[in-house]
This record gives sequence, structure tokens and C-alpha cells, in this order.
Amino acid sequence: MPQSEPVSAATLDELRHHLPPLAFDPGTDPDSSALAGAAAYLRHYHIELASLAPGVRHCMGRVTTNGYRIAAHYWLHPAPRGTVFVVHGYFDHVGLYGHLIRHLLARELNVVAFDLPGHGLSDGERVTIASFDHYTEVLQGLLAHAAALPTPWHGVGQSTGGAILIKYLLDGEHPRPLERIALLAPLVHPRHWGLNRLVYLASHRWRTAIGRKFMVNSGDPAFLDFVQRHDPLQERHIPLEWIGAMKHWAEALHRLPPSPHPVTLVQGDADTTLDWRYNLRLLREKLPNMHLHLLPGAQHHLVNEAEPIRARVFAALGF
Repeated sequence: MPQSEPVSAATLDELRHHLPPLAFDPGTDPDSSALAGAAAYLRHYHIELASLAPGVRHCMGRVTTNGYRIAAHYWLHPAPRGTVFVVHGYFDHVGLYGHLIRHLLARELNVVAFDLPGHGLSDGERVTIASFDHYTEVLQGLLAHAAALPTPWHGVGQSTGGAILIKYLLDGEHPRPLERIALLAPLVHPRHWGLNRLVYLASHRWRTAIGRKFMVNSGDPAFLDFVQRHDPLQERHIPLEWIGAMKHWAEALHRLPPSPHPVTLVQGDADTTLDWRYNLRLLREKLPNMHLHLLPGAQHHLVNEAEPIRARVFAALGF
């Protein structure tokens, strides 16, 4: 990710505070250009309209669902072939997904993306959740708010976002199903999960958080530098509550029934964030019609990998 004009935490706080209600109706929702602070935010994260497909319209605001004020965006292509809902990973937010947003818009698809509770411009205690069920409920609430957007609907989830889409899929039937689902390095077990689980069990009653170590999870050094040094929306701690919620998610997955829904799964064989071999064995049982793309040399943050690998990731999505 190239260097950009800095945006201050104060500007982002003001933007968060003044996000207007979002109706997903281009007839009533104002363009993002009318929102104070939005231009600086979009420029900093390189998702300004000038970098996107011609004729695209962008709106951003907030959706109140399941007790959270969720920061949400939608980009409307002038001749859409459907709508893709993007679900980001842990510690991420919409601003880091410009490569994927541009790719989807170039394929004549509308894009909807939102910050998970506790992430980005959404409210909620920072980077934690009591249960992954809450993430899925927020996704369902957002889909209900966006009911007027063109079908077919699709979903793309990176890491924790992939786990959310898996849970959404395995939980049962939905009134507006996602036709095509792409999972990018979906979270089930992180690497060294056995040791991490013991640390959690030994310490969660007397500690609330541990320090975050910024991992080398991409082959793009500019992205790694941006996240660690230039992104005001990054947190520096990992709440043990979130680790507990992840533990319960991994345990609950074993009890959920399989789904015959076809799914595309993209996984890198150089991923040092996940226990990806274990995860693939389990997900083959839960998603028997899974189409796997195992990419040599790809690390964990697939939407922000080095360009040659990222091109292969996006080609595997099949849009």
C-alpha cells in the first residue's frame, strides 16, 4: 500500500460521530463527497472514487443493527451484474480492502462492505466480541437493510470474515441467500492453537488483554509498514474475551451440520497465522462441495498480498 496523506485520529473520530443513517437507497443516501471528513479518510486508504471504475457512486454511513452502530459503505456500478458483500478480518476495516473493491467493481459488481463491531469506524468495545454469533447477527442485519440492492448476491470473507460467512452458511436457510461465497484463508484454528488455548485457560480470569505482535502476514512490505505505522485504526492489544469467543467458535463448528452449498476457498501454503492444514481437513467435511485453490507462496492476508500473488487470489474468486 503506497504512502498517503496522513489522516488524524481526531478526523476519524469526527467522521465516526457524524456518519448519517444509511438506507441503501441511492435516491436518499448522500454521496460520500457530502460527508465531512470522508474525503480525507478515503484518500488516506486509497479508496477515493478517482481510483475506482468509471461511473461508480459511493455512499457511506451507519446501520444500527443488533445493538451496534455499524459503519457501512456501498459502491454502485452503473451497470451491475449483482452485489458482493465483503466481510473483513480481525484487526481490519473497510479501508484496507481497496484492492478487492477495485477488482469487484471492474467486474461490474456492486460492493457492500462494513466494519465489524469494535473495528474501524463501527462502535463496540475495541477488537473484541462476546460471541462470534454476534458477528453473524450483524451480517444478517446488514443484509436485511440492503434488501433493495440488485441480485444475485455474493459474499467474500477474509480470515475472521471467512469464519463469519461459514457460520452464516452452516446456520441454515436464509431469506436472501448468498449465491457465490468465497473464503480467503478462513479462520478456524490459528497456528499453535493448542498452546494458545492453554494460555487462555490459564490467564483469562485475571488478565483482560495481551499485547499485539504485528505479524508478517503478507509478501507486500508496503502493506505491512502501512498497517503498523500509518493506520490510526489499528489496535495494539488482543482482548482475551475475543480469544475465548474464537475458542467457542472453533468448538461449535464441529457440531454444525455440513452444507452442500458450493464454496470457493483460497488458501496460501505459506500462511503462518493459521493451522491451515487442520482447517482444510475440517472444512472439507463441513463444505463437501468446496472448490479449493491452494496457492504456493501465499501468506495469510490474501487481499493484501504482493501483486503477483494477489492477482492469482482474485482470479480464483471466479467473478
